[in-house]
Amino acid sequence: MKIAFLGTGLMGSGFVRRLRATGHEVNVWNRSAAKARALQADGAKAFEEPAAALAGAERIHLSLADDASVDAVLEPIASSISKSTWIVDHTTTAVTPTAARARRWNARDRVFVHAPVFMAPANALEGTGLMLVSGEKQRHDALLADLQKMTGSVLYLGEAPERAAAFKLFGNMTLLGILGVLGDVNRLAHSVGISTAEAFSLFQHFNPGQFLPARAARIEAGQFTPPSFELAMARKDVRLMIEEAHRGGMDLFVMPGVAAMFDAAIARGEGALDAAAAARVPN
Repeated sequence: MKIAFLGTGLMGSGFVRRLRATGHEVNVWNRSAAKARALQADGAKAFEEPAAALAGAERIHLSLADDASVDAVLEPIASSISKSTWIVDHTTTAVTPTAARARRWNARDRVFVHAPVFMAPANALEGTGLMLVSGEKQRHDALLADLQKMTGSVLYLGEAPERAAAFKLFGNMTLLGILGVLGDVNRLAHSVGISTAEAFSLFQHFNPGQFLPARAARIEAGQFTPPSFELAMARKDVRLMIEEAHRGGMDLFVMPGVAAMFDAAIARGEGALDAAAAARVPN
């Protein structure tokens, strides 16, 4: 198959090399032209303009920065995209604009599929990782074999075309939230004279991530009694963290937000419930 790949940054370059390794012809374009030209060593053909890269392409793949960049690349070439050329967008985008984009391309009688990924550049090159897909099931089914060669695992999330965008944000929120917590651990450690390496050595023996599925299940089920960690006591611990960091001249960034969430739950009269009650959306 001949594929036009638009956006050849770290992820896009890995995908292009993978597509070449699995036998596809690939036309490439990137806003920074040198990144596209670098892929000619792998047998791709670089073009200076997106429209030129479409020549003979049976499918368009994109890996860009955000909603604005996807529309900035696709809209000017809309009339050049044939009805038989499917558009597969791997960009991490917001939910509402993704829904609007899918409606717009459907109205043009074109096939647009959003397929964001949980992958690093090395995964894109190796064809390993997880790709999320939503939209019409028949479109997923038609693409599945090829997408599996790009990513290994493909998770179908339903008919609404914007659902993959939502689930990608759920996952990235969790990953980035973990970074925020690690930052607060690091700041608290330095405030009490413990090095980053010493503080983080705890996680060689204690894996907080193992509790995530059980906590998520408790929130989903709304089962907050009997508590395994009482909300009022959890709030006390958060106070200790914030106060101790202040004593050492450090401000925490994430835990004050957690404190506010806990305070709202306590104000609802939930202080004796499990701390997971603070994470629910109240009716």
